[in-house]
Amino acid sequence: MTRYRVSHATRYRYAEAVSQSYHKLHLVPRATARQRVERAELLVRPHPSFQRSRRDFYGNTVSVLSIQEPHHDLEAVLDAELAVMAPSLGDPSDTPSWEFARELLRSDLSPEGVEAVEFAHASPHVPLLADAAALAAPCFTPGRPVLEAALALNEAIHRGFSYSPLATDVSTPVEEVLRSRRGVCQDFAHLMISCLRSVGLAARYVSGYLATDPEPGARRLVGADASHAWLALMVPGTGWVDLDPTNDALVRDRHLTLAWGRDYGDVSPLRGVIQGGGRQQLSVAVTVVPA
Repeated sequence: MTRYRVSHATRYRYAEAVSQSYHKLHLVPRATARQRVERAELLVRPHPSFQRSRRDFYGNTVSVLSIQEPHHDLEAVLDAELAVMAPSLGDPSDTPSWEFARELLRSDLSPEGVEAVEFAHASPHVPLLADAAALAAPCFTPGRPVLEAALALNEAIHRGFSYSPLATDVSTPVEEVLRSRRGVCQDFAHLMISCLRSVGLAARYVSGYLATDPEPGARRLVGADASHAWLALMVPGTGWVDLDPTNDALVRDRHLTLAWGRDYGDVSPLRGVIQGGGRQQLSVAVTVVPA
């Protein structure tokens, strides 16, 4: 297993005092079959008057808290150590056909099958679209193995869409991404999920981090990394397989999982309700280094 240390600092600065606030955070990484959480500490400033953790519907750790003292700044900092292992996958051409995977969703009453159906329907950020199905069609030819077809779609999105951090924001719809053919990892994850669901398959949104290396000869900059997003496809006989269309990659041991859900709305890192505050300034600093 490869070990990493993760620091994720989210800071809000308010133009006016916030008298009280209530927040929900998805910032504690989850343990999975290929990821062990060796340590995870979440520090919030100002100190909350109430704070507790629970599991949400999808099994993610959620921190809920309230701050009852006036404040001009809010800071949430995750400090964690994770051990990650690459998944063991066979030949994509040996997976069942995508039509079989689609039909199985309609009849599989096992706990895994019932769970997968949740991720086969439209969700707030991922509509079912004829244009998304059309984008997937050249990859999902009759009888093609499902993982082989998904990898082809992964590559098609990577090659056909431009990574552009200023082109979208968290509210940009999939339809706009399809039209402009530009976006960021969140957009490409939503787009590929829409394609897969639109042809009848189950796919879920995954948030986390990607371990990267500095350019040769360059010094690693603390806080220069970023959050990342990808997706997982349900493959009969294999289970959930993670795919990263932003990088045209099968997820290995450099992707660190934070949470998963139907789309970004289920796993947003920090959201809440505040009283007061006026204009807000957000800054995020992420560092992922081998431990």
